[in-house]
Amino acid sequence: MSYEVLARKWRPQQFDDVVGQGHVVQTLGNAIAAQRVAHAYLFVGPRGVGKTSIARIFAKALNCPNLTEGNPCDTCDSCREIMSGVALDVVEIDGASNNSVDQVRELRDSVKYAPARGPNKIYIIDEVHMLSMAAFNALLKTLEEPPGHVKFLFATTEVQKVPSTILSRCQRFDLRRIELKDLIGQLRMIAGAEDVEISDEAVEAIARGAEGGLRDAESALDQLISFRGKKIDEEDVLNVFGLVSRRTLEDLAEAVLSGNYAGIFEQIADLNDAGKDLQRLSLEVLDYMRNLLVVQLTGDRAAELEIPESHLDRLKVQAAQSNPERLSRVVDILIQAQPQLKFALSRRTILEMALLRAARAAAAASLDDILAALQETREALPEASREVTSPTTQKKSPEGIPAQPGLVSRSPVADSRVREVPAQAGGDPEAHLADRADDDPVPDPEKEYPGLVQDWPRLIEKIGQMAPLTRGYLKDTRPLAIEGTMVILAIDEEFAGNQERLLMPRNLHAIKKAISNSLHRSVNVSFQPVADLSTIAIPTLPGGGTDPERSEEPVPPKTQDQRHPKAAVLDDPAVKNVLEAFDGNIIDIR
Repeated sequence: MSYEVLARKWRPQQFDDVVGQGHVVQTLGNAIAAQRVAHAYLFVGPRGVGKTSIARIFAKALNCPNLTEGNPCDTCDSCREIMSGVALDVVEIDGASNNSVDQVRELRDSVKYAPARGPNKIYIIDEVHMLSMAAFNALLKTLEEPPGHVKFLFATTEVQKVPSTILSRCQRFDLRRIELKDLIGQLRMIAGAEDVEISDEAVEAIARGAEGGLRDAESALDQLISFRGKKIDEEDVLNVFGLVSRRTLEDLAEAVLSGNYAGIFEQIADLNDAGKDLQRLSLEVLDYMRNLLVVQLTGDRAAELEIPESHLDRLKVQAAQSNPERLSRVVDILIQAQPQLKFALSRRTILEMALLRAARAAAAASLDDILAALQETREALPEASREVTSPTTQKKSPEGIPAQPGLVSRSPVADSRVREVPAQAGGDPEAHLADRADDDPVPDPEKEYPGLVQDWPRLIEKIGQMAPLTRGYLKDTRPLAIEGTMVILAIDEEFAGNQERLLMPRNLHAIKKAISNSLHRSVNVSFQPVADLSTIAIPTLPGGGTDPERSEEPVPPKTQDQRHPKAAVLDDPAVKNVLEAFDGNIIDIR
């Protein structure tokens, strides 16, 4: 007797033999028992899940005279003819090769004839979506009003290609992918009946590779028996089908979650040299990360995952290394890589880059992490230090005079003179004054051009009207010195990085134009960082002027609580703790 492959040998013959499709077989059995059988049925689902097998069992049940609880007897002549494929009353048609309108017309003409043996004449059309549109149209009228003895059973893997006019005339049944545990159970049963010794890891690897299709799993087992005989282990399965072990997936996920870039490169190189299917590997890594996310979000319900119980503990350990937001970003990155892997010439490079981006995403702090750390820092501070000083908050000096954050008083240092501070002086004006000779006069912009010094805040506003972005940066500058046509502006070295923005052509042009108009001559501008800008303070509202808006009252000396608002923020304990916790730097204060 010729050899029969396992997929045909173990094809289900009874409704009770169908694996993983209980919702379908129960409905069909009840319809037969209640004699409420429709004239057209459509079975939808992926390959190898039992669509055609269920159609054949249903056909046997419709013509079997010896039904037992809705199941055919498999012993009568009608059942045996259908099982052997020679029944005159059951016609199987391959929609892929019989899709023309002429062939459908022949079918339509033959339905008028009565069945030869049983009560029903049954047409099973597999891959019905392959019929041409003309063939569908030729079938419509017959499908809507067939003779009472005719039943149509359709099967398809691509239901979206079936016209809605056909769908509306059928009872539709959606078959689902078979769960991993059901596949493992069926494979164990077949292996035991065939006297094959196979390890648990090998059975799981075959079931994973089948992706929910029982026929694929049975064909894989058949191939392995031919390759290894009656004893099969996991390594045989991995070598034959290019799969990776569960342990390899766990190690690769560990490298991604821990940011081990070298480990990622090393493992991908080993798998590529071993001839593994990298596109399939990416799908398995994606599925593994999805399982980690499910474990994190569902907790006790993680046992419902389609994985053996022995692997659940490792998943829980790895899930504790990350959080749902980071894992979601990892899953998104792997999903985005799938189309590229499908058509890429170098799948190894695409997969490596995707895993590296996933590793970075797994290590990046989320917004929730930052907020939680800030809250912990806030709670750890004394009650009095929990509010960060606002630059606009008014405080009183020891003398009881309200401090005005927008106004800065003249400093008494160096007889209130604004002097040049060269770079080699380290930004300390008084240290440099001590080194200068008495006969080396320092240009003083306040004496030579009092309008520039006194009206600097107003000039800032004018410059801001021409180049709005400069207004905030110039608040940390003061006129320092004038050397010929060069006006030197002091800038707080804390914010020296703003020089690049101020020296941009548009901004520099606005600064030069405003200063030139104030001095009534054309000038250039340069910047000099200084350590303490408060020693080069300028009177915003100086006395003795003719402007009625200016105050004649002297401005009191600056106290510790009246420092520049930005300095107060930098000294705040909460700000210092946040910088220390995140190892960060302040770029700007607004």
